[in-house]
Amino acid sequence: MKKSVRFAATTILPAVYLIALAGHAQAFGFENVVERAQALSDKEYEAPPQAPEFLQSLEYPEFQAIRFKPQASLWRQGKSRYQVMMMPQGRYYTHRVNLNVLDQEGVHSVPFDKSDFEYPSPEIAKRIPADLGYAGFKLTYPLEGEGVQNQFLVFGGASYFRGVGAGEGFGLSARGIAVDTGLASGEEFPAFTEFWLERPAADSESMVLYGLLDGPSVSGAYKFVIHPGEQTRMDITARLFFRQDIEQVGLAPLTSMFYYGENTARPRGEWRPQVHDSDGLLIHEGRSGEWLWRPLVNPSALSLSFHEVEQLNGFGLIQRDREFGQFEDLEARYERRPSAWVEPKADWGKGSVVLVEIPSGSETNDNVVAFWTPDEAVSAGEEVHFEYSLTFGDPSITSHPSGRAVKTFVGHGNRTGGGTEEGALRFVVDFAGKTLEDLDSEAAIVSHVDGSDGLEVIEHFVEYVEPENVWRLSILAKPAPDTAPVIRGYLALDGTPLTETWTYLVEGSTKSLVDPE
Repeated sequence: MKKSVRFAATTILPAVYLIALAGHAQAFGFENVVERAQALSDKEYEAPPQAPEFLQSLEYPEFQAIRFKPQASLWRQGKSRYQVMMMPQGRYYTHRVNLNVLDQEGVHSVPFDKSDFEYPSPEIAKRIPADLGYAGFKLTYPLEGEGVQNQFLVFGGASYFRGVGAGEGFGLSARGIAVDTGLASGEEFPAFTEFWLERPAADSESMVLYGLLDGPSVSGAYKFVIHPGEQTRMDITARLFFRQDIEQVGLAPLTSMFYYGENTARPRGEWRPQVHDSDGLLIHEGRSGEWLWRPLVNPSALSLSFHEVEQLNGFGLIQRDREFGQFEDLEARYERRPSAWVEPKADWGKGSVVLVEIPSGSETNDNVVAFWTPDEAVSAGEEVHFEYSLTFGDPSITSHPSGRAVKTFVGHGNRTGGGTEEGALRFVVDFAGKTLEDLDSEAAIVSHVDGSDGLEVIEHFVEYVEPENVWRLSILAKPAPDTAPVIRGYLALDGTPLTETWTYLVEGSTKSLVDPE
């Protein structure tokens, strides 16, 4: 018998609404996808058909040159505000994804038409099978005014999807689920294998789609209610069915890239000041109300950080650096990369926000993953239900009310301006925000700093930095050799916290932190 684990409140529908639904009992909806996911979980897993080898082997420029023709977009003829562009198989997109449309006439599959794409050469075009199928889709909407269709949401590759708000460029991704991410046993990548897209009314400001997920250990049904705009919000409902025990299940996962930043050394030969899609993990703990900020690093070895929470109010990967001069990259425009924020719809119980950081030698690798995992392990035969909202946009999507760490610098503790302690590190953290803006420069702000085992905190103090109107926390701390302790700090006035809690993973090797390769 299957055990059910629920991370969402039960909704009791009024009788009038139930009567209204009865007239549409035959319509396709979320429960139909749930039934399919449950049926899949009772069977042995079958991998989806793979793309032809020649498509998987295409060089990146060749694959990028396969382009969908915008005039072939779904719903374009009806002048819908929402339109759908198809994605080709090949390179990273290695399997077929079945697409369906839901409208007043029922459920319709979207047939593959190779003529809807432009190809880099006639040789490649003629080798495309007439029944190949699509790898995913891109949604467009007039974010910047009527008459322009802006891509704002992309579903493609395993269970990955990416979103942006108005004026932003694509960056970090979300996923349906993460399975054993960062563990020595190896990660599993379940994939969305089929979607159903509800055709919205011509003037609709939201859109609904459903996804069917399958993988060796788990199958699942997803409902996405999508609200594009200055911030793009998705209300997500998921039901998962587990075929196998999973050591570490990751719910609401986010994936990003951090190559280097102001808090790390610039790799030899790099001229740009910083290169990253996200610069930190933000967590809001519900019971204590604490906001915790963890700047990202590009570690020397695989790193997993577990941030325990009694009650999760939200977490996300955030791009706080929003100025061109912080990156100086005219092509990538990292300052326009979106942040992503997850908010549970109900109490998910005790668990941890897990941060996985993977060593990377370039900006082409997504080397950062964050997700929530429950304290209780998930076993074969169990069901997990959960609901949450996911918002893409600028850092204001978090509604963070207090002082924020806007810069983190790390250097040796035995250099001019750093200290005279051999083997120590100097941490400099600048805080700004609403709770600090109107304070007198002589305000009696104090710092609270502590470290985990393996770290000696030698000194810490606070200064007002008039040129930038920020409050600077300066810390001198010494890690024990071959350790990776954690340091935490925040600012307070009259016993009341003014800022989030800044926290940082300290590698025992100071060379890996502050010296270029």
